[in-house]
Amino acid sequence: MKKSGTRHAAVKVKTAKKRKISSTLWLKRQLNDPYVISAKKDGYRARSAYKLLEIDAKYPLLKPGKTLLDLGAVPGSWSQIAAEKIGKKGKVIAVDIQDMSSIPGVEFIHGDFAAAEIQEKIRTLLPAKADIIISDMAPSATGHNLTDHLRIMGLADEVLEFTKENMNRGGALLIKLLRGGGENKYFNELREYFKEVKYVKPSASRGDSREIFIVARGFR
Repeated sequence: MKKSGTRHAAVKVKTAKKRKISSTLWLKRQLNDPYVISAKKDGYRARSAYKLLEIDAKYPLLKPGKTLLDLGAVPGSWSQIAAEKIGKKGKVIAVDIQDMSSIPGVEFIHGDFAAAEIQEKIRTLLPAKADIIISDMAPSATGHNLTDHLRIMGLADEVLEFTKENMNRGGALLIKLLRGGGENKYFNELREYFKEVKYVKPSASRGDSREIFIVARGFR
């Protein structure tokens, strides 16, 4: 992606006082969040586990014996669920630019998914092609909505290009996006390659979050 010229959108920088208030509010919300409490109780690494569980309950994706690729896996809650549901006869490969502590039944690749060498490493671990690709990837937030939207759409494009070449017929894709305008074009593009494409906003996704998920099933 080409960098813009010398003009940049103004981004407000939080003062130390504002950051302290923001951090306090975040911590208070975390401590009172029922999904955070449940994640600790159920042994999941993050509240995001319940997003995947809810989506899979509505649109079954995680089937025993399948090969699954988990992109943006850290801290690993989606990989935990995938390994549980797919079982020992299947295969789960997790990828993240950050390091992740091991999870039984999950092979982890530490690196940037967008890098050609990482994608090649994924291919070497795939038995043939993937049956399921789930992506919770998101770039570090800048605080500027348009910038964050464009950056996550760039990652989504990378995922789709990889999917087109490395997914078995009948496969499924679950991907997280941020609302901002480009998601509708992406949705329509997915319809060219999958029989069924749906937007979904699980209840575990906070109401004030701009995140939205797309489920695409029946890869042609």
